[in-house]
Amino acid sequence: MKRLATLLTCYNRKAKTLECLNALFQQKDLDKITLDVYLVDDGSTDGTGEAVKEAYPGVKVIQGTGNLFWNGGMRLAFAEAIAQDYEGYLWLNDDTILYPDALRSLLDTAENLAQQGFEQAIVAASTQDPKTQEFTYGGMKQKGWFHPPFKMQEVHPINTPLTCDTICGNFVLIPRNVVAAIGNLDPQLTHYAGDWDYGLRAKQAGCTIWIAPGYQGTCPRNPKPSPESKLELQIGLQKIRQPKGLALQDVTLHPLVEWKVLMQRHGGLFWFIFWLLPYRRLLWNSLRKKT
Repeated sequence: MKRLATLLTCYNRKAKTLECLNALFQQKDLDKITLDVYLVDDGSTDGTGEAVKEAYPGVKVIQGTGNLFWNGGMRLAFAEAIAQDYEGYLWLNDDTILYPDALRSLLDTAENLAQQGFEQAIVAASTQDPKTQEFTYGGMKQKGWFHPPFKMQEVHPINTPLTCDTICGNFVLIPRNVVAAIGNLDPQLTHYAGDWDYGLRAKQAGCTIWIAPGYQGTCPRNPKPSPESKLELQIGLQKIRQPKGLALQDVTLHPLVEWKVLMQRHGGLFWFIFWLLPYRRLLWNSLRKKT
């Protein structure tokens, strides 16, 4: 692949966004690649978009509505890039700092897989915590048919590519032929799960999902929220209706309609049970408040 588009979305993380872009433009062998960058600035008030334009005039900064969140922002960037028909598309989170050979690793992995007959292959990077070096994001495998469809286990990288069921969107290479088959991220989703959904849809369509050997960068895990104890049912329902849902200590309760879409698509015969099952946490917390 010689012509690639990199897609990012950001909101009020100017320092992180600039650091992320700096690492991207420090990648090895960029003189052999045409790398265009599409960045959605979703209503930042800290001057992120202006700072990016000043530091990297070649980056195409797209103004968002302020209500796009991750999936909406990435979808907008993806749509802009798809219209220009690139050989490959790179998802990149702006809190991910790539190692200098990260892009080369994904491209080499994709090329080797294509030579083995895996031409419709998504290749994801694995990231580690910048302080502890522990695994943070990358490939995921479903635990089994008897588990909820989004009950995943991490796929830790080794020195050869590994297959997985879906991916986290921190740094992902999607070739043109996969985009031709799957299209863009789902417009029915706002923030969470768009990356997992895309990987699962691609696998259902006959594409393969892989992680590249080793680690390709750093990204700390998102901080866990404070435990929501004895939460009133009405307040909990209001939070669930918001794009980011209700984050509890060990699970995020997604907006009901979006979670229904995901479970109908990926939950099989038991989708209705899988749809309602997580919300028992909210009911339990509200009952505790009454006692």
